[in-house]
Amino acid sequence: MDAPDRPARRGRFGRGASRGPSASEPDDGAGRPGFDYLSGDAVYLDSACQTLRPQPVIDAVQDYYLHTGACGGRVKYDAGRRVDAQVQVTCERALAAFGVSSRRYSCAFTLNTTYGLGLLLSSLPQGRFARIVTTVTEHNAVFLSTIAAARRAGIPRIVLERGDDGSILADGDEWRDAVVVVSAMDNVIGMVTPGLRDLIAAVHRAGGIVIVDAAQAAAHALEALRGLDADAICFSAHKMYGPSLGIVIATNELLLSLDPVIVGGGQVSAVSRDDFTLLPEPHSRLEPGLQAWAEIIGFGAALEWLGGFRSAHGETLAVHEHRLATRLYEGLAALPHLQLIGPAPTPVISVLPERVDGHRLATFLARAGISVRSGSFCAHHWLIERRGLGPLVRFSIGAHNTDADIDRTLARMAPMMAGL
Repeated sequence: MDAPDRPARRGRFGRGASRGPSASEPDDGAGRPGFDYLSGDAVYLDSACQTLRPQPVIDAVQDYYLHTGACGGRVKYDAGRRVDAQVQVTCERALAAFGVSSRRYSCAFTLNTTYGLGLLLSSLPQGRFARIVTTVTEHNAVFLSTIAAARRAGIPRIVLERGDDGSILADGDEWRDAVVVVSAMDNVIGMVTPGLRDLIAAVHRAGGIVIVDAAQAAAHALEALRGLDADAICFSAHKMYGPSLGIVIATNELLLSLDPVIVGGGQVSAVSRDDFTLLPEPHSRLEPGLQAWAEIIGFGAALEWLGGFRSAHGETLAVHEHRLATRLYEGLAALPHLQLIGPAPTPVISVLPERVDGHRLATFLARAGISVRSGSFCAHHWLIERRGLGPLVRFSIGAHNTDADIDRTLARMAPMMAGL
């Protein structure tokens, strides 16, 4: 069936954007497989916050609202059954992407990574764990939720240091009966945590569990997560080219041990005047109320699209991102008055401008049509309190980016930095 005609897109990144491409900057939308709606003059380098969505994901969400629009998990009519089948496909694709067995793991949907981490930590059985352990570089989603969880449980919280290579520095005594919550990939410089599989094995031997914040790794380093024996992995669809949505992949054993802090429709099999019985399905422990059906279906489309992605050069996503990251990193390193924070190219590159406030530099770039992030990137303790750094500027690369984006960014940055 031929695809229906679509109206011209409007907005910052559409062909209806207010500033069209100049003769020296041709529209390169054809070089962005899945992102034909992007105009050539718009440079989006904030995929670490959320990725842009390829056309198949947009189509899947639109199709739900136009042709289904039904509830899942609670109705017998055909539209609802189609939703159930599509949700099941998304779960299967998610488990397959992470290389874990559906016999041992389940997939649950939440608002975002932060919400999933918070639900897990607040629902852990009381008295089961002796301590909560995290690291000094964590995103606030981990750093703050572990503070709150330790306070509620009345147990100590241990904050471990990391080495220059991102390794977690510990002697092993910390793992005994511990809840260990760590990121698989740094939110500021994109460094993958080394030795994560060995850490998980050591924690398990000591009677603890490991919850992994995979918000960045799921998008940029999925291979590092495949087959990981973590008790739970939390990540966000909106960093993986899907709609705004959180996902928790967790062992059935952990999910069934939870004492949910939020309980409602879709979670119970029986209710009496003063009690209730939870459903036997493990994922329901984290899914109170009606779910975001369109977003879940859209994430399934994103996973399918990711599985078949090839850039205009025929590259896989990992190769595509690494090549562009290397070009950008080397170009930024050659500019004056700019300190690169990370030691090597990754899809997430942060810099500290030496003679201008980071927020101001980001504003200058925005006026030139280049979208970047400025600030502390939800790593306030690590960057401000520990390292004493002012606002950084972060460039993060995604599937939609092209060589022209890198060239345009460096061409705009060079006179800005030279003029300081």
